[in-house]
Amino acid sequence: MRIDLHTHSTASDGTDTPAELVLGAAAAGLDVVALTDHDTVRGHAEAAAALPEGLTLVPGAELSCRIDGVGLHMLAYLFDPEEPDFARERELVRDDRVPRARTMVRKLQELGVPVTWEQVARIAGDGSVGRPHVATALVELGVVPTVSDAFTPDWLGDGGRAYADKHELDPFDAIRLVKAAGGVTVFAHPAAVKRGRTVPEARIAELAAAGLDGIEVDHMDHDEPTRTRLRALARELGLLTTGSSDYHGSRKTVELGAYTTDPEIYGEITRRATGAFPVPGAGGPVTA
Repeated sequence: MRIDLHTHSTASDGTDTPAELVLGAAAAGLDVVALTDHDTVRGHAEAAAALPEGLTLVPGAELSCRIDGVGLHMLAYLFDPEEPDFARERELVRDDRVPRARTMVRKLQELGVPVTWEQVARIAGDGSVGRPHVATALVELGVVPTVSDAFTPDWLGDGGRAYADKHELDPFDAIRLVKAAGGVTVFAHPAAVKRGRTVPEARIAELAAAGLDGIEVDHMDHDEPTRTRLRALARELGLLTTGSSDYHGSRKTVELGAYTTDPEIYGEITRRATGAFPVPGAGGPVTA
């Protein structure tokens, strides 16, 4: 089995529609794919309706969190999307995305970059606007060569010259909310130092004690020594370890299925979840 538990569509900052994403996942030889758009479940229905035979969809989301001034992303799987407290928090985060993006555009203009809100809004389309859309505008303008190059202190990285805060969850609250909605939590790319400051391992231990289920280990932003260290940390803390592409379509170079999750880990995630179930394609369920 090939299982990719972290992907994005046009419902947030990917370039594939949810339907295109699941068709692409099948073409890439995946058996299971999770749709984890930022702070939204808006793409789930379209993805489920387009599921091809033999592919299973794991409904999820990637939650924007912050602790001790450090931004982090929490992957949430198989939760009840209608649970009111969790739905309300996701809405607060989404509602703050537009004012934040407008502030970043203004800061860039003050730095002499000829970016406009209209350009960023065009790039975002119907998606939940975020930093990758502003970064794409910088690529279009020739300010930086790639989207990743925009996530630095010079531009949009945490604390950068054009960075702007937004409403973000405390990760302990995120774990509590996801658990109350019957879901499972995995700390996304916890050691992605290229993105800026990372959460200390002592804090990850506290999150594990608070109910964190796992950490994402096999990821394009983790080199092999980092993966080895994270696996050791996971063993010490009793955490699951996942692998995934963090696919964004053409916005990033990584392909679907570039990194995958062990079927036994996937099986444990589905056993722990009570809020929702994986959605099988027309060919019936794919089991771990």
